[in-house]
Amino acid sequence: MRHNMADNFETEMLNQRRQLYTTVFSQSFSPCGRFVAVCDNFGRITLFSLAASLSADAKEDSRKPVFTFQAHNGPVYSLSSTERFLISAGTGDIKAWSWPDILKKSPKVQWSLSPPFNHSFDNPETNSVVITKEGTLCSGCGDNNVYLWDMQTGTCTSTLKGHTDYIHALTLRSNDQQLVSAGEDGAIRIWDLRDSREAAHVLEPYKHDVCGRPEQGRWIGCVAVDSGDDWLVCGGGPSLSLWHMRSMTPVVAFSSPDSCQNVVMLQEDQIMSAGSSPCVNHWSMNGELRSQVPCTPPCIYSLAINTNSASYKVLSAAGSSAKVDIFTNFGYKAFSMLVC
Repeated sequence: MRHNMADNFETEMLNQRRQLYTTVFSQSFSPCGRFVAVCDNFGRITLFSLAASLSADAKEDSRKPVFTFQAHNGPVYSLSSTERFLISAGTGDIKAWSWPDILKKSPKVQWSLSPPFNHSFDNPETNSVVITKEGTLCSGCGDNNVYLWDMQTGTCTSTLKGHTDYIHALTLRSNDQQLVSAGEDGAIRIWDLRDSREAAHVLEPYKHDVCGRPEQGRWIGCVAVDSGDDWLVCGGGPSLSLWHMRSMTPVVAFSSPDSCQNVVMLQEDQIMSAGSSPCVNHWSMNGELRSQVPCTPPCIYSLAINTNSASYKVLSAAGSSAKVDIFTNFGYKAFSMLVC
């Protein structure tokens, strides 16, 4: 009896210590929109039920994890979803998990991809993954390269070289015919996926007086494009800035002197960003700061909007905290869910 009590006490203490040091890097919603999966620095994927959390009679237990499983031996930096799979990436292989298996709490690796890293003594991480409508998986990695994969065959079809430091973020534009990559080297490269031998365009925000901040560095941590392909927004060391894609020039810099942005998205007629301050910033397209919504994490690495279900359309924010904040109205936090 005493032995069991001691084991339970040690387990509880370990969980509490883990919570203090948990960082959530990415999120992805299930195809049905009823669940959200988050990944952390301990290599775990945790599943929460939005349906239970948002129900009229939701209690504290309704917002606890449905299921947690060990996905990687090191941090997981990126989650992406298809209709069938949840795809996780970080240290080691890129792995695909069946959504039905996850919801049944019996996840198994359905397939995996091994990036062809050339480093003998190091295993660079995969920091960002995006998937085209045609089924090409694009992975941005710590060896400065972007890899293109055929998910049907599991083969690496192309390597995009040009960055001189590791890749932070990827996004797609032009109906998935172009890939945009952002890196620690301060460059944004725009690749034509139909002819990907070299970048079609290169933007370097740190070289422009309107957005360069030498004291913060040149790195670009986030990038997003609008659906009409007219605008690109990016940030990191340089100020968050809006670029006109036809002229390839910055037109607006967003004033956040003491904050570096780690994540950004274009949402209808506004821009949302977050980073090294505990808030979600809402900007107008002309650079006006409309609001700053307080968040739990001191530093935010992930913002996600659930577009898979109108009934559970929420904004979620996560970062250097075991708590994932949920916003039912994007102007205030409704509640938090705890990664145990």
